[in-house]
This record gives sequence, C-alpha cells and structure tokens, in this order.
Amino acid sequence: MNLMEFTQPSLDYVALAPFLVVLGAACLGILIEAFAPRKIRFVTQVVLAVLALEAALALIIWQWGTYALVDSWRAPIVRGTVIVDGPVQAGWAILFGFGLVAVILFAERRLHGGATAFTPAAASIPGSKGEAAAAKAGLVHSEVFPLALFAMSGMALFVAANDLLVLFIGLEILSLPLYVIAGLARQRRLLSQESALKYFLLGAAASAIFLFGVAMLFGFAGGFGYDQLAKAVSFAATDGLLWAGLVLVAVGLLFKIGAVPFHSWVPDVYQGAPTPVTAFMAICTKAAAVIGLMRLFYVGFGGLVWTWQPILAGVAIVTIVVGAIIAINQDDMKRVLAYSSVVHAGFVLVPIVGAATIQSGLAENQAGSVPATMFYLIAYGFATIGAFALLTLVRSQGREVTALSSWAGLGRRHPVLGVFMVIFLLSLAGIPLTAGFVGKFVAFMAAWQGGFWWLALVAIVLSLVAVFIYIRVIQVMYFREIDETSDVEVARPGVATWIVLIVCAIGTIGLGLFPGPVLDLLQSAASFILPS
Repeated sequence: MNLMEFTQPSLDYVALAPFLVVLGAACLGILIEAFAPRKIRFVTQVVLAVLALEAALALIIWQWGTYALVDSWRAPIVRGTVIVDGPVQAGWAILFGFGLVAVILFAERRLHGGATAFTPAAASIPGSKGEAAAAKAGLVHSEVFPLALFAMSGMALFVAANDLLVLFIGLEILSLPLYVIAGLARQRRLLSQESALKYFLLGAAASAIFLFGVAMLFGFAGGFGYDQLAKAVSFAATDGLLWAGLVLVAVGLLFKIGAVPFHSWVPDVYQGAPTPVTAFMAICTKAAAVIGLMRLFYVGFGGLVWTWQPILAGVAIVTIVVGAIIAINQDDMKRVLAYSSVVHAGFVLVPIVGAATIQSGLAENQAGSVPATMFYLIAYGFATIGAFALLTLVRSQGREVTALSSWAGLGRRHPVLGVFMVIFLLSLAGIPLTAGFVGKFVAFMAAWQGGFWWLALVAIVLSLVAVFIYIRVIQVMYFREIDETSDVEVARPGVATWIVLIVCAIGTIGLGLFPGPVLDLLQSAASFILPS
C-alpha cells in the first residue's frame, strides 16, 4: 500500500448529529462575535446557545427512540476512532442537559468588563456602580456562550472517543475555553485572573502528563485505538510501558475529575471563577471526565481490571476523606461546595471500581456500574447547579459575597430560597427522599455487586461523616443569630434563576421519589461496545 495514499473516512452524520449541532453553533457564535452589532450580540448568543442545546437534546431523544432496538446502528465510526453507543448517548444527554441549565444561568448574569451584572430582566436587583456603568456602555462578555459551546463539544468528543489521540483532542477542546471563561469575572479582579492562570498552568501540566502516557501506550500497543490496546493487554499485561502509560493517563483524567491528590486547583478555581461558570464546570467537566475514564478503563484496560480496581478504590477513599475533612473547616461557601465536589469525585469512583457490567456476569435486571455512575452524576448535577445558583443572590453593596457568615439567618429571612438550599444540601448529603440518596444507594450497590463489599461499607461510613459538611451550612442558615449591622442582602431572583432553581429542585425531589424510569432508561444504554 502506498504510504502517501489517503482514504477518506466515512462519517455517519446521523449518529454524530447532536455533537455537530453544538460544534456548529459554537462556530456560528464566533462569527456573531465578529460581525454582529454590539446591541444585539448578547441576546443573539443566548438564543443561539439555548436553541442549539435543545436541538441536540431533541436529536438524542429521537435517536434513542428510533434506533434503540437496532444494535448495529450503535457502532464505531470515523475508522473506529469515535464510537456512538448507549453510554455515549446517555453521556451526551447529561452534558447537554446540564449545559443548557448552566447557559440559562449565564444569561441571568452578564459577564462583562470584568464586573458581573444582571440582564435587563433582572435590572431591579441591586448592583454596584461599576456594574451599571459597564452595562450602560454595553461591555458584555457575550463570547462566554460560544466558548461554553466549544467546551461542551470537546466534552462530547471526549465521551465518544475510542482512540487515545481523539481522547486527547477532546481533552484540549474542552479545556482551552474553560481556561478563558474561568477568568471572565469582575474587572481587574485579581482573584479570578489568578485562578484562571493557576487552572491553565496545572491543566497544561496534566495534559502533558496525559500525552506522555498516550505515547507510552502507543509504544506498548502499536496503535492508539482502544481495541488495539485491549488486544495488547491480553498478551502482555506486565509490560513496563503499559503500566507507566496507564498511570500517566489516569493522572490526567483524575485531574479533570478533581480526585485527590490532583485536586489542588478545584477550590481556587471554583472560588475565583464567576459563579455560573463554576456551576457549569462542577458538573459538566466532571461528568465528561468520569464517563471518559470509565470507557477507557472498561474497554481499553478491561483485561487489567483486577489490578486497577484496588488502586482506584484507594484513590476514592482518600479523596472522600481529604475532601470531607477540609470542607468542614471552610468559612467560604464557594470553597465549601468546591471541597464538596472533591468528596463527590470520590463517591462517583466507587461504582466504577465495582466494574459490575453484563460482561462481568451482572444480571440484566440489576443496575450495574455504568447506569449507577450516570445516575449519580445526574443527582449531583441537579443539587450542585441549584446550590451555585443560590450563591449568586447573596450580595453586599451590589457585589456577590460568599463568606459562610453572610448566610446567617438566611433561611428565616427568606424562607422560600432557604427551602431550595436545604433541598440541594440534603441531596448532596445523601438524605432519603432526594436524588442524592438514590444515587449513593445505586453507587454503593454497584461496588457491592462487583465484589467490593468492603469499599461499599467504607463509603457508607464516610458518607455519614460528609453529612456534617451540609448540616453545618443549614445550622448557619437557620440557627445562627442574624447580624443586624450587616449590609448583606439577598437579591430578588430573575426569571432565569427561578427557572434553574425550579428545574433543579424538581429533578432533585423527583429522582428521589421516582428514580425507576430514569434508572431503567440508563440501564438500557449501559453496554459499551467492546473489541471483538
């Protein structure tokens, strides 16, 4: 065969349609930024982003309903480097669904000139003079919407990758926009700039480590495909290049998940980034990294399952312990939720460790590791975005304040918003009748079914310890004396914030009371396509 000969790969545009819609909208958003008049730019970007994500979700639902019984349709495409199967479709639905909720939250607050201001629909909310001046001058960072769409398209590619190089490309596409929007906060706000720079430097280091691992795995397997990797593992499971590559690639993935000891960026970036951006990163980035890790370890490293399971189990336990201990001692709400994110990074690894799948002998009527992990991500996403949405409302002199003391008595002064926050905190704590409880139950059961009963028991004990993180916040909201001299006030939510709060509350309570339909749907999409 002529080495210069190039054969054009065939593309299944129907299978890739949700991803292509989001990517196309991101590219169109860049053109709008370049050529659209400033006065209409913000509204145009909001409408484009919302319509694109709704169209992507509609396409996923249509595909799921039309092709659910056609197993041959779910297959590798683009020469096997990208794959569309049940877990990919479910992952895309999670990413685009929570991405849509986050975009609505972006639309409530204009990220401009640095200062955060509210949209005209929420103009009655008090703001600083700088915010008003920037809004009047039209200094709006509307580019946050195409950047978020680019990040989501990278996440979608990351989830669907069936090749190590494609996985790396997806990692970079999702990371680069996040480095930018993490710094789009208040004008000359050094904390945001510092957090964005720290995220970029640490993220670049993690990407380099990941790429070194990819190079070693290529040297071991002779190719980048997961199928090539799986076949090579079955013949030489003790090769040094394999283990070095596996460790380095795992470091890059665990960095994005926020697992200990690769979590140092999480509290600083979460605190410094604009709160809606933090909410977006907290669920979407974590979900993409978790699903991507799960595919790589189940498909590419499936032959090493008995070796990497104890390692991931240790990472999960250390992550939960470290995150919980530090979270309890935080006096800033953003950092509390940041370390809470670290804790949940540990919990979401628990079902992955179990590796309970149909291929490993799991009965078809049992919810194994894949649906359990995805359900956990959904439950965590509703509670986290809702909690961050409430953080945007606590302000002093028009500026957002995140000190835990500023929440003193909030539940008594604003009972409706207090109830919302309690719902989200109880779900994060895993209290019954919330989605968080069901998520932890199915996650621990998946570990138990996979033979890791001891990990399930340890996780149950640690989840009881983690409850104190959220009980402490509730205690401040309802039982701490109100400081009458404080100028902290709770802004009136705009329409977009109300939509986010109501959707997240319904999701949290609805999945806590009626989890069956969603679990059944996820279970129907739980099988990875494995190498033949």
